[in-house]
Amino acid sequence: MATQKVGGEVDALCTRCKLSLAHTILAMVGTKIARVRCNTCGGDHAYRSAPGTTDRPSASTTSRASSSSRSSTPRAEKPEKVVISFEEQLAGKDIANAPKYSPKDTYKVDQVIQHPTFGLGLVTVVRGDKVDIAFKSETKTLVHGRGGAPAERPAFQPPSARQSGPADKPVAPSPTEGAEAAPPEASAPSVPAED
Repeated sequence: MATQKVGGEVDALCTRCKLSLAHTILAMVGTKIARVRCNTCGGDHAYRSAPGTTDRPSASTTSRASSSSRSSTPRAEKPEKVVISFEEQLAGKDIANAPKYSPKDTYKVDQVIQHPTFGLGLVTVVRGDKVDIAFKSETKTLVHGRGGAPAERPAFQPPSARQSGPADKPVAPSPTEGAEAAPPEASAPSVPAED
């Protein structure tokens, strides 16, 4: 296999054309091609080798390597996974005095709670205002510690009644608005009209 370099060409599977076509190499990580540009459609994408080619070692070389490694080094045993049932986790806990779940209450790890829908549960993780609780069927994330004073509701105030008119003409202030807004004018003495 020839060594490839950035700017060189390689056959790859084009994700846009859906064909194995010539591509220009745009980026490499070590000796592996990372990004290519299709010479046909001009699309850039991650390198996918053409079907039928691979950079993995062949099966015959892997079987030889694995058989020689088996004979020379003993295989390490994997530790067994220990699964603790839900009933075993609840053993020794005070189930009779389990508090009913409420988002207002605060909970701690290893506390047993009674949920109205999911039944008995054991608090496994506490993070901020959320807790992970293991129930018999599955683990759920619920909120806690959201108690406190209820939020004050905004008061509703209907808009004041205003006269409406055509949009291109100014609206005269109402008598109550005019009396408040305009300063009182000094009244001039009336002069009798001449005949």
